[in-house]
Amino acid sequence: MAIRFGTSGWRAIIADEFTFAGVRTVTQAICEQLRAGGVEKNTFIVGYDTRFLGEQFAAACVKEVSARGFRALLCNGPTPTPTISYAIRSQKAAGAINFTASHNPPEYNGMKFSTADGAPALPEITKQVEQRIIEIRARGEESQTASESGSAPEVYDPRPGYLAEIAGKINFEAIAGAGGRYAYDPLWGTGRGYLDEALRMHGLEVETIHDWRDVMFGGRSPEPESSHLDELRAAMEQNDCVLGLATDGDGDRFGVLDKGGVFITPNQLIALLFDYLADARGWTEGVARSVATSHLVDRVAESRGLPVYETPVGFKFIGELINEDKIILGGEESAGLSIKGHYPEKDGILACLLAAEAVAARGASLSEQLEDLYNRVGRIESGRIGVRLTPEIAASLPDRLQREPEEIGGRKVERVNRADGVKFIFNDGTWLLMRPSGTEPLVRIYAEAERQQDLEVLLEQGRKYLLD
Repeated sequence: MAIRFGTSGWRAIIADEFTFAGVRTVTQAICEQLRAGGVEKNTFIVGYDTRFLGEQFAAACVKEVSARGFRALLCNGPTPTPTISYAIRSQKAAGAINFTASHNPPEYNGMKFSTADGAPALPEITKQVEQRIIEIRARGEESQTASESGSAPEVYDPRPGYLAEIAGKINFEAIAGAGGRYAYDPLWGTGRGYLDEALRMHGLEVETIHDWRDVMFGGRSPEPESSHLDELRAAMEQNDCVLGLATDGDGDRFGVLDKGGVFITPNQLIALLFDYLADARGWTEGVARSVATSHLVDRVAESRGLPVYETPVGFKFIGELINEDKIILGGEESAGLSIKGHYPEKDGILACLLAAEAVAARGASLSEQLEDLYNRVGRIESGRIGVRLTPEIAASLPDRLQREPEEIGGRKVERVNRADGVKFIFNDGTWLLMRPSGTEPLVRIYAEAERQQDLEVLLEQGRKYLLD
């Protein structure tokens, strides 16, 4: 079975495609790629999340890394993806492998390869790794068992350093000054002991739920979407909380509930925090969003005379702009976000803390801030649905995505954007995007309009476009 890197690394079902043999081969290919690239740094970070067999996969990886001459630093427990980015930079490492499938269902695991800048490896690098995997298999050089040679791994605790760095990027004085309680749901993932501890360190009360390891994540995907946060809503109500905060399995995605349990969508929070940071920090750079992310952020940028950078889906592309110091904030509608001066990797812990800061500093709920934003730039409704990628749909998909219709559902197509999938921008300002998921066997359909009923119609038209 071919090993392919998607939007955020290699992911597959445990014991089906994701095996110890595959882990060793991928590790070997990554090490060879680093050596071939002339990497001078010799330290390599290995981490894992709370998924089944995470520690064992990480241990097998460490042995392969050590056998190939790298100094392996093994994180001492389940570690958030953004903390891995911190570890790479603080330890001046050549890169890292994190065993995580992020928000995917519990039967999945994955390997996320990050480079020396702390960012997810770019496609030009992962394609070379894929080619090396093919060559290793063709040579018959796959490791049959994890090598016992090489030095023993050093156990490394990145948490204190990461929390100290976060403390310098969040206005905890404002949050503490406003007081109030918070509820937090790590969804049985790696954020436990990170986000809640950051608040407690500054004297704030936090009610944490699902604060233990469950490799089945309660029987569902560890994704902080609205339908997964009912228990967080109950905790908020019971404890009279200011906000309900959530992170996904590896802590790089966020979910935020406002007062009353109102879910603030990632598209909304990205625009709100961009607006807030431009005011609070006085930053004057632009904003980055993926092609699938709401144009609400574009309207905020236009109102401030700031540039917008559109990227393909995948935070690695936004990470480049973070590294180049071109943006105040970069975000994706799939709940990924980072800011100026932070890591070139999405950070759900940071996003949640920024939401708390914005509420405290502005003295207004997120819903109130959102209404104010709509009054200034206009209201936009955004949505997404998924279509399961059956063999029949997969066979017809390339042809359907190459079509250039003049109109869809009576809306005239003004222009077509093929940065990632196909995005139809209509003459009334609405848009429709269709693209294969890089992490799941789905075709995702995104749409945006000024009214909810128009949004629902657009999404259904996108479904028909794929299936009829």
